[in-house]
Amino acid sequence: MDAAFFDDLETRDPAAREAALFARLGEQIAHAQARAPWFATTLDGIDPTAVRDRAALAMLPVLRKSELIDHQRAAPPFGGLATVAPGALARIFCSPGPIYDPEGRRPDYWRMARALHAAGFRVGDLVHNSFSYHLTPAGAMLEAGAQALGCAVIPAGVGNGEQQVQAIDDLRPDGYCGTPSFLRALLVKAGEMDRDSSSLRKALVSGEALPAALATEIEAAGIAVRQCYATADLGLIAYETPAREGLIVDEDVIVEIVVPGTGDPVAEGAVGEVLVTTFAPEYPLIRFATGDLSALLPGTSPCGRTNQRIKGWMGRADQATKVKGLFVHPR
Repeated sequence: MDAAFFDDLETRDPAAREAALFARLGEQIAHAQARAPWFATTLDGIDPTAVRDRAALAMLPVLRKSELIDHQRAAPPFGGLATVAPGALARIFCSPGPIYDPEGRRPDYWRMARALHAAGFRVGDLVHNSFSYHLTPAGAMLEAGAQALGCAVIPAGVGNGEQQVQAIDDLRPDGYCGTPSFLRALLVKAGEMDRDSSSLRKALVSGEALPAALATEIEAAGIAVRQCYATADLGLIAYETPAREGLIVDEDVIVEIVVPGTGDPVAEGAVGEVLVTTFAPEYPLIRFATGDLSALLPGTSPCGRTNQRIKGWMGRADQATKVKGLFVHPR
């Protein structure tokens, strides 16, 4: 397989991908019914073998991210959604709310290596990771993906701009992970300190929007910047490639775009709420409503990957907002 692709899953026939995903989905639903109390109740009476296509999937109930706080308070720590005991996990994170997010022990649990590869990261690269390592999972997400790809990581975290700039000058990392606004802040700080940040040649950013003007500014500094869409509950959902025409859906999720507040699919190309089904055995989220808005793009990407594409983040279907990459809920 060409090094342009992470694996051969990215270029498989779309019909074969769809068949493989829905073959796995029946097993995931049966697993959730048997091991996760919340799904045992809400999917009671559902025949897992009958959920063979998107029309059947659309008949299942929706689990809303906005409901997780109440579910977890009623049945701590994970609202009856996890299939393993807390001590069997690798980590437990805390997002604003609070919402507690489990991480299993499997390598690259959040599946971020694929997005890093598409952004140009390769074996032997040194990655400056400025995502938070404090309670929230972003730092660990990207670190696990980078290490799975064969990269070394500088666990920079957030803040301490002068120290981070010095580390970039001294250690000469190949690329950056973090929010795009903090990357810009580091580049500005490097100029103010007369420090060299020219080793940075690629970046995978997330956690906030990447406006065209900011992307142009980062590219002007010699850094090829790509973005990905991920959440603390689901891990990677979609990622940008060199084609820069939308975000490619990850190979290990099923994405639906629905009328906000419902589970009803919208027409292709229409804006709607992003619903995601994952195959993580530890936390089998099925028809998980993210509260984010996006739309499917028609056709396939010029980059050669054949999975669905979404336009990227297009706003919120609820009143949650982001401050420094973290959701703040109205309550």
